[in-house]
Amino acid sequence: MLNFNYTARDTATNKIIKSTIQADSEGAAAKLLMTQHIVPIKITVTSNAGVLKSFGSRVSSKDRVIFSRQLATMINAGLPLAQSLSTVEEQTANKTLKGMVGGVLADVNGGRSLADSFAKYPKVFNQVFIALVRAGETSGTLDKSLERLANQQEHDADMLSKIKGAMVYPAIVLAVIVAVVGFMLIALVPQVESLYRDMNKELPLTTQILVGIANFVINYWYVVVAMLIGAVILLRRWIDTESGRKAWDTVKLNMPLFSPLFRKLYMARLSRTAETLLSSGVSLLEALRICADAVNNAVVKEEVLRAAQKVKNGKALSEALSGEEYIMPFVSQMVKIGEQSGGIDAMLGKVADYYEKEVDNAIRAISTTIEPILMVVMAAMIGFIVIAVLMPIYSLSG
Repeated sequence: MLNFNYTARDTATNKIIKSTIQADSEGAAAKLLMTQHIVPIKITVTSNAGVLKSFGSRVSSKDRVIFSRQLATMINAGLPLAQSLSTVEEQTANKTLKGMVGGVLADVNGGRSLADSFAKYPKVFNQVFIALVRAGETSGTLDKSLERLANQQEHDADMLSKIKGAMVYPAIVLAVIVAVVGFMLIALVPQVESLYRDMNKELPLTTQILVGIANFVINYWYVVVAMLIGAVILLRRWIDTESGRKAWDTVKLNMPLFSPLFRKLYMARLSRTAETLLSSGVSLLEALRICADAVNNAVVKEEVLRAAQKVKNGKALSEALSGEEYIMPFVSQMVKIGEQSGGIDAMLGKVADYYEKEVDNAIRAISTTIEPILMVVMAAMIGFIVIAVLMPIYSLSG
């Protein structure tokens, strides 16, 4: 059951009334009101829409994969779509996704297509998901489209998990560096200053610098915290702007040490998405448009859209891709082979497999390289503080 807000006219009193009603769909709500001699003017769903607007981000990629596979299995077994959705809704543990599936079921029962029903929840189901479902509905292969979708989501989630896992150790080392430096600034440096002040001696320059930093942190720690929070907020707001997003994405594509990882990640995502869409029957131009958004990089998105425009003007896809700076040559070369053999989607799948392996190699390379760099940085920072603390003590001893 769904909750609906409605505005209607009471035929008995000819008055406009506003209230709520429970029903399985908008159509069912309207019929129920008509039986009560109430003519509906406007009916809007409240139960699912409100939940998803607030908590749509709580549906994880794992939840979507499980949902896609379950729905594909039900449809492949020959169950009607409405019954499949109802069964999956009962089996779904995630409350947000459960409510969303209920809304989709109500829309399907009301005559809306499955793709259009999913499109009402863009925070949960992206354009790739909607396009594959629409293609599956059109071609009568909805179960296969959902299975491909689940496979692609698993690939994406696996790559992101590996990248996050590789960043755990550097994050721990950085936290240790900050903790050690903070302890030395707050606990040791003020004692050295106090000792020199009691003996009416002048501190060395390096120690004076550290004392100034320590005093500022101790006396104005709230200013430091506010500055850090403000910097993070301003950075995120800047990245949310069109120019900021493009600048940040350009930095990622050219960042020392990390640029090979990002470039290969985007090529893997582009190839895998295109392979999934084309193998499901989505047109080439539509697939390129969706891939441009799925890559999640403004610079690469512009290049893919330029390539799509070239294809629209009559160029082959391999030729359109070969002239772009950040689309690696291997992609266009494999696409050209696919064009010659008549299997672009199969070649794109091989490209995706290749770059997914390359992403793994890039992650291992970064992990191997970043560890000694962080150790050197930590040693340099702590060494500077130790020297600044020991120099005054040795001077007093002399």
